[in-house]
Amino acid sequence: MSARCFHFVMMVIVYSLVGCALRLPEQQGFPMNLPENWSSGQSSTNDPTGEWWESLGNTELTGFVKEALVNNPNLQMTAVRLEQSRLRARIAGADRRPTLNASLDAGKKRSNFIGLPIGDMSVLTSRSENYGFALSSNWELDVWGRIRAGQLAASMDTAVAQAELAAAQQSLAAQAVKVWLALTEAREQLGLAQSNLGILDLTVRQADLRYGLGVGPALDLRLAETNLASARATVEQWRSPLAQAQRQLEVLLGRYPAGALGGIAKLPDLPPPIPIGLPSQLLTRRPDILGAHGRLIAADARIAVAQAELYPKFSLTASGGTSSDELENLLNNHLLVWSLGSNLTQPILNGGRLRAQVKLRESLAAEAVIQYRGIVLNAFAEVEIALVNEQLLSARESRLAESAGMAAQALVLAEDRFARGLEPFIRVLETQRRVNGLQSQQVGVRRLCLENRVNLHLALGGSFGIPKNATKGTP
Repeated sequence: MSARCFHFVMMVIVYSLVGCALRLPEQQGFPMNLPENWSSGQSSTNDPTGEWWESLGNTELTGFVKEALVNNPNLQMTAVRLEQSRLRARIAGADRRPTLNASLDAGKKRSNFIGLPIGDMSVLTSRSENYGFALSSNWELDVWGRIRAGQLAASMDTAVAQAELAAAQQSLAAQAVKVWLALTEAREQLGLAQSNLGILDLTVRQADLRYGLGVGPALDLRLAETNLASARATVEQWRSPLAQAQRQLEVLLGRYPAGALGGIAKLPDLPPPIPIGLPSQLLTRRPDILGAHGRLIAADARIAVAQAELYPKFSLTASGGTSSDELENLLNNHLLVWSLGSNLTQPILNGGRLRAQVKLRESLAAEAVIQYRGIVLNAFAEVEIALVNEQLLSARESRLAESAGMAAQALVLAEDRFARGLEPFIRVLETQRRVNGLQSQQVGVRRLCLENRVNLHLALGGSFGIPKNATKGTP
């Protein structure tokens, strides 16, 4: 069983055990008819596991993702918020236990007796010392389960924060991979543009030579020069996204955006299809769904807290100690004093504030139910869209590869016919431009295919194991 699945089961168990004792209000459910299989027809009973970005086969990318999970400032802030939530849960749990306070008092006092002069007209004075030691305790009896419900709500807040951290880790990993893909595409597109620039430069020289020999028109030379100028603009066009992607990735890694990252020259191939599991498994895999479920539990618990505020509060108090004018007598049993007491507090008139608080908590719980439904529906939509896009993009890439192959053959034929004087030079230039355009489109679609695979992993709940110490400050 995966860590997230285990976490979800534990949340349900805790809710069931404590909820029975607290008699938490029941929220109206909503229909959620889950299909047995995904609409695309793909289905399996296996969960995607492992660090999925390693399937791209690039050690540099693997290092980038792990570095981002350690050094990214936004992720570190999310980890700090998780620790804050755990501390709040610890504070809420302390309310169920009695308190014990100790106090030690010491004082000296000088008094002047005005009106009682002595013979030399001086004022009569006296000095005294007083020492005291006391222990006091207070314990509120959680008769109606108010404190327990508050503790449950705080615990669920911690579970929600844990889910938010997992979601942030997954989102950061996916974002780092996408920026790396954009960086790699920019490098490959720049390489294609520079290669095309060399070919067009040779074409211009050939056209200029033919024009100088009087066997080629000036129009051929001008068209070749136009294509060369356009190719130079394309080279500069791809330098901008390259520099931007470098700096974006450096910021994700927690580095200064100096634009010093390297990279590979060509996008990797799309990895084989992944096991996507069953639709029902998505409910226990995605951290945002687990977080929304935790909010449901916390919202119900806070209804119980608000309802318990309507009933009396019972508390027990006890105190004991000694008081003496000499420090050494503080431990004298003959000077011991103690007291026991109880307290009952029942709200009577509060302007309807407590009942309005109950209704407010019920409304917030209803909102949490609607929010949960929306998150679940959006999760299924993301998976379905990614599955459909994978099929469509794969088909598109195949068609582009077929077109590029045909265009390359057409270019060879056009150059041969031009050499034999059977085709005008403009036909060669046009065919060459088409080949270059199709090659560039192929690279762009391959990046879209890889990005969509990232989206699919993310939609399935990440499908990778986050290292236990991935983030500094993560408990």
